[in-house]
Parts: sequence; structure tokens; C-alpha cells
Amino acid sequence: MDGCSSAGGGFPSSTVADYRSRGAGNVLGSTVNWFLGRWIERFRSRRRFPVKPGALERGQRWYRRYGKWSLLASWLPIVGDPITVVAGVLREPLPNFVLLVAIAKAGRYIVLAAATTGLA
Repeated sequence: MDGCSSAGGGFPSSTVADYRSRGAGNVLGSTVNWFLGRWIERFRSRRRFPVKPGALERGQRWYRRYGKWSLLASWLPIVGDPITVVAGVLREPLPNFVLLVAIAKAGRYIVLAAATTGLA
């Protein structure tokens, strides 16, 4: 045996464990972003606020338009993290947030695992 027995739909067990831990870490990081969004709003009027008012307004409009389902795009580079922060600012309920972000992150890693193991 090479230490990479098959588990979870034909993926080597080391790949499954690796992607499972990456996905969990990504969900945890996005949850930190959600909490930052809940916290950051109270500092919006300060001069050194890290987000330009126009950018925050655009993010809020976009989130209001697409709602919680936009969290399914949280896996995307560049836009994923801001979506999770805006979800916190707009007080998306945490259980909904975690579920949708977990689905998005798991989907990304399932696709990556399939692509890197030749199952795609």
C-alpha cells in the first residue's frame, strides 16, 4: 500500500483529508470576515475607515439584490471575501451564512480534488 487508500468516491484518503481541512479553514476564515462585518460598521464614520464609502455602498446594494444566495460565490477570488464581510454588515443570520459558505467552499474543493486526481 502506498498510504493513499481510496476514500470518499475514489479520491485518495490523503486528498480527502487535505481538502476537508482546507475547506474547514476557509469556512472559519469566512466566519471571521462575517464577525468583522458585524463589528466594522460602528467605525464607518471615522476618517481612517479601511473601506471607501462608495465601495461599501456598492457591496451592500449588490448583496441586497442577490441576497444570501450570493454567498455561494464566496469561493471566488477577489470578490469572495468582500461578500462575506458585507453579509456580516447586513446581519445575515450566522446559521444561514455558515451553511451557504460551507456549500460553496466544499464545492470548490470537490472540483479541485476531482481535477487533481484525474477524476474530472
